[in-house]
Amino acid sequence: MHPFSHSILATLVALASLQAAPANAATDADADALGLESAPEAAAAAPAATDTRMYIEGAVGNSSQRYQPNSVDTARASFDFSTTARLGQGLRAVLSDRVDHLYPSPAPGADATVNSLREAYLSWQPDSRDTVLEFGRINLRYGPGYGYNPTDFFRDGSLRVITTADPFALRENRQGSVMLRAQRLWSGGSLSVALSPKLADNPNAAGWNPDLGSTNNRNRALVALGTQWSQRVSSQLFLYKDADLSPAVGANMTALLSDAAVAHVELTRSKEPDLLSRVLSLPSSSTSTRNRFVGGVTYTTSSKLSITAEYEYNGFALNQSNWAALGATPATQLAYLGGALQLQELAPRQAYLIYATQKSFWLKDLDLTAYLRLDPGDNSRLAWVELRHHWSKFDLSLQLQQNMGSAISEFGILPDRRAVQVLGTYYF
Repeated sequence: MHPFSHSILATLVALASLQAAPANAATDADADALGLESAPEAAAAAPAATDTRMYIEGAVGNSSQRYQPNSVDTARASFDFSTTARLGQGLRAVLSDRVDHLYPSPAPGADATVNSLREAYLSWQPDSRDTVLEFGRINLRYGPGYGYNPTDFFRDGSLRVITTADPFALRENRQGSVMLRAQRLWSGGSLSVALSPKLADNPNAAGWNPDLGSTNNRNRALVALGTQWSQRVSSQLFLYKDADLSPAVGANMTALLSDAAVAHVELTRSKEPDLLSRVLSLPSSSTSTRNRFVGGVTYTTSSKLSITAEYEYNGFALNQSNWAALGATPATQLAYLGGALQLQELAPRQAYLIYATQKSFWLKDLDLTAYLRLDPGDNSRLAWVELRHHWSKFDLSLQLQQNMGSAISEFGILPDRRAVQVLGTYYF
């Protein structure tokens, strides 16, 4: 084992032994069933809600390779910090930052230590509480979908480091965009306008660079209207303008079908180049008007088991025949998949997702999270499972990811066949 991996593993074992004494389990607050943003990553949820959240995380693992005889050892050390400071009457400052040190490096010649400045902004709300003004780097997340979020318009280019396949973690750990945002609030609704200016031309992969070229490489604007129609139904309408494209429209909705079931949908319609042209930076003079869609249902049992079934559609992605046509150049297929992940776009035209969580799995403080993503075009699958045990200030997790499919399929072509890792997270 690499010395870096060995040192992290020793630290995880030591922390786990310190936390082995029984602890009283805190009662989880009930989640808002009609929330129109995806649930936060479990690993990022500190044991108690405070103005400051800080934790360190270490991981060691191994990936079996599809095209090489030997497996690859992996390791990571991370520091995560978020705080909200009240500066005066109605004025507060928000800072959220994450540092990841990776072994091996993300790419040959790339920095092993990468800083992600997720948020750094000022927010002002007068005593009337009906107006909010914000300026700075804001991680603006929209959409109730679990595996794909068409109405999350500021998602592209925001990921600096990919440390997990969990879609909630990807949304949580990405960088925000620099913007000016104004909101008007009233009983049962809200209206917000976000203006995000162009600040740089190209991405910057240097580890400590704020990388404004990825999040602010063009002028963008978003208008969002939120409406709480009743205690059972909420919706959001969007008008989005990219300086290089025609305006796009979108909508999402959640509906409480019963005490145990919640439905969600997202839909956008826009005119833009296809996804292959975007991720490979191909010259394209043609654009087309197409849709993106997500629809799903979440059912929660009395035993704290929650299961979500979701259908996902991206009209700009490659269909199965176009994907097969790229089979003559597997490197192009891999570049397409990597680019789609960086843009947080759905790579195939259609996909299915099953996402499940079980609280108190066998043990009171042991949680199980798992999901299965299926590409119906080539029948390839990605399976991901996490077991996480909670102590008062420490979590110990085991994660397993399996990519399955034929050699020319979406998940069968990926270099990693199977990845397993152990993580320890200590909350301050």
